[in-house]
Amino acid sequence: MDYSPSMPKSRPRSNPVMAVIQSVLPNQDLQAFVLFLLILSSILIFWEVGAVKGWFSPLMPSASQTLTDFWAWISNPFYVKGTNDRGIGWHLITSLRRVAIGFSVGAAIAIPSGVLIGLFPVVSKAVDPFIQILKPVSPLAWLPIGLGLIKDSESTAIFVIAITSLWPTLINTKFGVSNVDLTYIDVTRTLGASPWRTITKVILPAAAPSIVSGMRISAGIAWLVIVAAEILIGGTGVGYFVWNEWNNLSITSIITAILLIGAIGLIIDRLFGLLQQWVSFGREV
Repeated sequence: MDYSPSMPKSRPRSNPVMAVIQSVLPNQDLQAFVLFLLILSSILIFWEVGAVKGWFSPLMPSASQTLTDFWAWISNPFYVKGTNDRGIGWHLITSLRRVAIGFSVGAAIAIPSGVLIGLFPVVSKAVDPFIQILKPVSPLAWLPIGLGLIKDSESTAIFVIAITSLWPTLINTKFGVSNVDLTYIDVTRTLGASPWRTITKVILPAAAPSIVSGMRISAGIAWLVIVAAEILIGGTGVGYFVWNEWNNLSITSIITAILLIGAIGLIIDRLFGLLQQWVSFGREV
């Protein structure tokens, strides 16, 4: 047996660079923000140099030109110079209105259906094949169906948004309802609560975090779908704006629309994230 004294374990050496960073930026949020600015600056510099040096297609504008045109669009978003010459703000409002209506229609179908499916396992097994078949269908595949059935481009866009965005809400509602603790339901039955009161006072509040999580995904899908739908149906909207600016070979305007689409999508996601935290009653989501 070896009785030699064990050597003391050496402490890991601290990285001097990380020590300096943590002393200047002690908060991780500040560190992440500074890193974000560094990445953004690197992208803009590479973009500007690449455009000036001719690394990209001649159609690709420089970063400085894009930022200039971006400011021109957002500084006066609601101008009207004619039927087909309007500020991007009008197109965004039209798209948001369509998304709000389509998303609301989809949620109005998905939540009650999800509750019904979640309450009855037999119904869940019966409709699951339909959900799995229809869920992955592209929104572009629904457009000709909508035009054929409804014969109106505006209503078709809303139809496509509704039918492609309802599935995450439906699935999450079914999951949340079917996984409610049976103890809660047994207690309400013992107290003599009616089925409707059990659903509204026990099942829905318990399943609310899962339902809102599905609505959060559905809202992102709805905002994603509207661009493709508006490119094909034309008229007004941010999708139509993108396609019209492509016909004019205005790449800076397209990039402006892409940035605004992403920013609005981020805001929508954050709003549903706050709602999800609120209905979770302090639980982790």
